[in-house]
Amino acid sequence: MKNDEPTVGRRTVLRTAVFLGVAAASGLLSVGGESGTGTQGPGQAGPGAPAGPGARPAAGAPGLRAQALPEKSYRLRPMTADAPVRAAAVKPAVRTRPILELPAAEAASAGMVLTFDDGPDPRYTPAILDTLARYGVRAMFFVCGEMATENRNLLRRMVDEGHVIGNHTWTHPLIPQLSRPALASEIGRTSEVVQQAVGEAPLWFRAPYGAWNRAAFEIGAELGMEPLAWTVDTLDWKEPGTPTIISRVLGGAAPGVIVLSHDAGGNRSQSVQAISSYLPQLLARGYRMTLPVLPPR
Repeated sequence: MKNDEPTVGRRTVLRTAVFLGVAAASGLLSVGGESGTGTQGPGQAGPGAPAGPGARPAAGAPGLRAQALPEKSYRLRPMTADAPVRAAAVKPAVRTRPILELPAAEAASAGMVLTFDDGPDPRYTPAILDTLARYGVRAMFFVCGEMATENRNLLRRMVDEGHVIGNHTWTHPLIPQLSRPALASEIGRTSEVVQQAVGEAPLWFRAPYGAWNRAAFEIGAELGMEPLAWTVDTLDWKEPGTPTIISRVLGGAAPGVIVLSHDAGGNRSQSVQAISSYLPQLLARGYRMTLPVLPPR
């Protein structure tokens, strides 16, 4: 059967090549001088391996042209397996009305909150901050973005001295007259400026003129803020006179109330003079100036 001998020979070669390929892939052959079966002792060369450390594999030797790479642990698991798990940010619930006063628990300790809107204004805000620092009192400042962006140093001072910064829109518009995109820009831009200046965005929002609508509550909640209004309005923006402002604060003082004043938006010299008088009187009456606590989320 001489005519069949070449065919038989070719079949034998093919079978041998297939066997060698499978054996190399499964580790039965040593590759690159490493033992694949573990039958050799240390320093012993496997079948077909080079004779010594410096020897090169013979040309055409099966399985010896490519060096096997050591198995890496990252190949055995997803790349994100060890990545830290970040908790999703919890947004506050969308309210239908703003917070008007402190919760009963805080009010029980004769707590009151002093708030100032429309700033910061370098003509009046520093003097108010000086008075608060003199008596070791913290307050809230609801800032307008167009004022905040020009006075970022005052934002940083507020935070450094323990005060809370709130969002009061960019240009102090009447919210119900704005489209939703316009309102989102007014609120969002102000939060961005505050975050850039002090490292964190406001967690409280106050509508200019106290004119709230559904969009204001929704956009504020989307940006992680709670809506805060007030209980006592000094109406200091009308410039009624320093004695009148003092009288309104002292007359409305009670546990849990939130007092509204202004440190910008006009001539606020009366507001500056008033706080230097009514603040020590409030403290002497046993009131404690505090800050609101964020509701649980």
